[in-house]
Order: sequence, then structure tokens, then C-alpha cells
Amino acid sequence: MIDAEVIVVGLGPAGRAVAHRVAAAGLDVLAVDPRPDRPWTATYAAWLDELPRWLPESVLAARVAEPAAWTTHPHRIPRPYGVFDTSALQRSLALDCVRVCAARADVVEADHVVLADGAVLRAPAVIDARGVPAHRSRAQQTAFGVIVDTATAAPALQGRAAWFMDWRRDNRTGSGDAPSFLYAVPLGQDRVLLEETCLVGRPAIPLPELQRRLEVRLAARGVELSGSEPVERVRFGVQPPPGSARGVARFGARGGLMHPGTGYAVAASLAAADPVAHALAGGRKATAALWSPSARAVAQLRASGLRVLLRLHPEQTPAFFAGFFTLPPDRQRSYLSGRTDVGGTVAAMTRMFTTGSPALRGAMLRALW
Repeated sequence: MIDAEVIVVGLGPAGRAVAHRVAAAGLDVLAVDPRPDRPWTATYAAWLDELPRWLPESVLAARVAEPAAWTTHPHRIPRPYGVFDTSALQRSLALDCVRVCAARADVVEADHVVLADGAVLRAPAVIDARGVPAHRSRAQQTAFGVIVDTATAAPALQGRAAWFMDWRRDNRTGSGDAPSFLYAVPLGQDRVLLEETCLVGRPAIPLPELQRRLEVRLAARGVELSGSEPVERVRFGVQPPPGSARGVARFGARGGLMHPGTGYAVAASLAAADPVAHALAGGRKATAALWSPSARAVAQLRASGLRVLLRLHPEQTPAFFAGFFTLPPDRQRSYLSGRTDVGGTVAAMTRMFTTGSPALRGAMLRALW
């Protein structure tokens, strides 16, 4: 017996987005999640040109026309950036036309899902969107942040609207310490997130160390904390888990839509939800909409970029990103957001290599070979 035309497992941002769009395409969708109504509390952000047109503008809590970065020197990033109002985003992905099963999925196969209580749900198409578990054997991103009012955050921002990355070592780290950067963005309603971030590590920098670095950095810039500020703790894998049941369509971070060099996945998942919905409505496989030959090629190129990041000496990381932020804006966009842009991704990586110092080029080659 078929329980639905499509089963979506996991109702985080990726799962909820694809369930919402597949139902909007007219298919009967059953979603499975142990806590389907749990509020989202993480901070999600995106480049505004990545977002699909069907998403209402009201899901954004703040916009930044040109975020800043500091590597070996300051940069201006001429690309609009937005921070989501997570509650509004969750509400916008309405599940009114989706049947929801509040249960844990123990087994996910191509045509059925086995729940923790032994019940079996069947469908011609199953989408696994359960996210990526953090595991020490695979690359992770970690971060520790505090939420403060705009006036308190001002000394850390130093006149900028947002820091996309600030790699300066006023967090009292040495040249041999694993590097971390300050991520500072407005959240709307007179709130700002100040977050010390380990971009990628295997293993990543522990949260207590990131908290220490953040407190040191903020104190050095004249930011006074009371100790009662709301905090954000982040830890997730940036690589999809190995292996998959044959025929199961993975989606979101679990399906390789997370950029392994940045940890960004929400915008890519939102953008990919409609192509998946149209494929399923047309009787095609979801993976056909997600993984064209060009998308697979870009994924391989991004994986090689992750290997470089993991192998760089700590002193080389700011120089690496200095090279990236001096790329033309269209090349930056290709590497960060062009899931199928093979030519643009290759061009960005080639220019990064040819303009890097001899030491940096050597590090890149050692990481790749």
C-alpha cells in the first residue's frame, strides 16, 4: 500500500522547503520528523541573488548592501547579503498541504521509511533531508556567538555594517594556532550577532576555545559584555555523510547542497526545491534535477577547495582569503554560489592559484596531490 506520492524525512530548512514546494506542485506529500514544530533558533544568512523568486521578502530580518572582510587588509564585498528572520522563514514554508508524521525515521530506503516504532511508510519517491551529523572524522564548522544591541556592537563593527569575515588576531591567538574569524551581522530589531567562527576543521576548534577568543577579541575592541547576553552555539558537519541507500534522493546539507568551504546550505536548498518539485511532478527522479554532470563537476572542485583549506598552515589562511576577495565579483559569485558553473568555478580557482604567493601555491598543490 502506498502512503503518499512523496515522503520527505526531516523538517529543517531544507526538508521543509522541499516538502512545501513539492506539495505546491500538486503532489501528495508526507513529512516525517520527530519534532516537526520545533522553532528554528540558528542564524541563517544568504547572498540575496541566491534566493528564489517565490520566497517573500518578509523572511529577511536585515540586509547589508556591501559586507566587509578583513584578511591581511580590509575588503569591501560588492554583493548584497541578507540575514533571515528564522521564524518568518519557517512560517513562509507552510505545510498546510503536507501530512506530517511526528516520528523518528530509523531506516530510509528508496521506496519506504521504517519508523522507530516499526511502522513502515511507503512512497514511490523518498527524500532524505535529515541534515549532516557532526563527526570528528569529517570536516566541521564550529562557532560561538553572543547577541547584543547595536550600540554595544559598534566598537566591534568599527564603522562597517557587517563583517563577513574578520581574520585579525586580536583574539589573542598565535601564528601557529588554528585560525578563527569574527562574523558580525545585524539581526534586525536593534540586535547584532558577534560570533567567533572556525570555518572548517578536522577536528574543528572546540566551542569553549571559541568563546574565550570571542571574549578576548571583543574586550580588545572595547565591547563590554554583561554576561547575560543570549548566545549561539554552532557545530555541524560540512561534508555529507558517506554512503546512501540506493535510490534515495538526499536533499539539503545531507545531499551535498552545502558549500564545503563556507558551510552555507539554506539558500542552495531553497533554490533547488522547485527544480526537485518539477522533476517529481513530471515523473522524473529528484536526483536528475539536482545532479547534472556540471553540478557533479562543481561539487568535485569544491571538495578540492575544502582539502586546501584543511591543509593550509594557519598563517596562510588570511592570505588565501585575501586572494579570494580580490577576485572580480562575478568570479567570487561563481565559486560561492554557482552550483553548475564549471567554467566560472575553474576560472576562480585558477586565478586564486596564479596570483597566490609561491608558498601559497605550494600549499595548494600539496593539499591537492
